[in-house]
Amino acid sequence: MKQRLLIDMDGVMADIYQQAINFEFAESGRLIQLEEVNGKDEIVAFPNAKRHVREKGFFREAPVIPDAQEVVKALYDSYDIFIVSAAMEFPNSLEEKYYWLEEHFPFISWRNIILCGSKVPVQGDILIDDHYKNLDPFKNRSLLFTQPHNINDDRGHERVNNWKEIAELLL
Repeated sequence: MKQRLLIDMDGVMADIYQQAINFEFAESGRLIQLEEVNGKDEIVAFPNAKRHVREKGFFREAPVIPDAQEVVKALYDSYDIFIVSAAMEFPNSLEEKYYWLEEHFPFISWRNIILCGSKVPVQGDILIDDHYKNLDPFKNRSLLFTQPHNINDDRGHERVNNWKEIAELLL
């Protein structure tokens, strides 16, 4: 029986930081550098983030994190993969996340996509996520995907910096 691998979408597969930088630049003309936001919560790092995440296109047009497509495809044969993404807080994101996954990860069935509010009830053997609020309550192996907001502390989770590191660990 395959292990169940749960993969977060935003900040793990979809480059939400680059998208926030893009939206902030389009609105204000200010190009925020990632180094400026290290250690800061996304809402603090990006002044207009609360509004931007509610705008049409924010989730749908996010860039793919490098190597995510190839590594997830390779993992698909070895694991029972589910994409688990919090989507209820931002109404546009439900549809946009689904179509984003359909475009960039067409090999993932709709049956393997969980768009939810809280991830706490979703269980598996391994969780890859960038937020402590999802990793801390998880009872099994937790991989913390490095993002600027979590750069200063791993809180006991196993840190991965990119998809190539995930491939080395899980393939």
